[in-house]
Amino acid sequence: KISRVGFAENFSSSLAPCTRTMVARSRQKIFAASLHIFLNLVLNHYIMHRWFLFFTFLITGYAMGDTVEYVQLNNGYKVWTKRVGHGPIKVLLLHGGPGCSAGYLEEPFQAHCVQDEFELIFYDQLGSRHSDQPHDLSLWTIERFREEVEEVRKGLQLEDFYLYGQSWGGMLAIEYALKYQHHLKGLILSNTPGSITSYEYYVDQLRSQLPQSIQEQMQAFEDKGAYLEPDYQDFIFRELYTKHLCRCQPWPEIVHLTFQNLNSEIYQEMQGPSEFTVTGNFKNWNRWEDFSTIHVSTLVISGRYDTINPEDTVKIASLIPQARAVICEQGSHLSLYDDPASYFEAIRPFLNLRTTSQSCAKADNHK
Repeated sequence: KISRVGFAENFSSSLAPCTRTMVARSRQKIFAASLHIFLNLVLNHYIMHRWFLFFTFLITGYAMGDTVEYVQLNNGYKVWTKRVGHGPIKVLLLHGGPGCSAGYLEEPFQAHCVQDEFELIFYDQLGSRHSDQPHDLSLWTIERFREEVEEVRKGLQLEDFYLYGQSWGGMLAIEYALKYQHHLKGLILSNTPGSITSYEYYVDQLRSQLPQSIQEQMQAFEDKGAYLEPDYQDFIFRELYTKHLCRCQPWPEIVHLTFQNLNSEIYQEMQGPSEFTVTGNFKNWNRWEDFSTIHVSTLVISGRYDTINPEDTVKIASLIPQARAVICEQGSHLSLYDDPASYFEAIRPFLNLRTTSQSCAKADNHK
């Protein structure tokens, strides 16, 4: 089921849900722009009431603006989605976390992907910022999230589309592709591990590069289970997050907000207390033996300073028959922020089925 909120999103929470999308695939932007200009010329000439001009902008802005839709899941909860752009290439984006939201993906993708070429579909997974946030630990499993993505696909009537996943979203995209790849045109796995075991091994290597005194202090907090202590959080942020999660100085405000709005219930249930300590229910996740069964065109991308081992990025691409790997040399786990030129110079041509730019360091599987 779909309900829709358009330009006047702040004035109304949603329209009545219906069994199929009420949004036309083409938004007729040329018509809306022409209508906007015409009405403003007429109104500016003949009518001076500001409230009338306001409604003119509201009506035509609604026709031209982004479209927010709420998809009602089979369990009764609703999840938030937003369409941006009106191009023929459709991309559904899965955010990281688990428990983050799509906000940190919106700004860089809208800045680097022309709206005439792409239709970007941002989506907050259940429990995330704009979607319903139930308190039910049984909901926070990989399998349920995978089926949620399929429900969103059906609700938005997507077919032959690209699926993008970043970090945890990449793990979710892998799970979706393994079961539902017949709906996909292509797959982008961004900053994604092949297994949690390999992820933990590499993260431990990164920690071992810290000064011994820092390692000992962090270990003392961990031995006590004091993961939420301010001093421990400060160590994690200063020594690891700023070096391997996002290398921008300072961090973009939206990245800070993403962490502030993280649903800690989901994160702790699935991941654990931090990016560097995995104790949650996906601890045993491992798909190394299954990548060969993914047959859609795939781009696997990560950063040189990532929490994901660049060698694992290359390995994943070598196991997927139609895949190539790209390493952004200045990037970390959020390569889309700290090496955006290289990142999007790889993604845009992939989505357009053109040759990837040479300006981003590549590691092809040479199949």
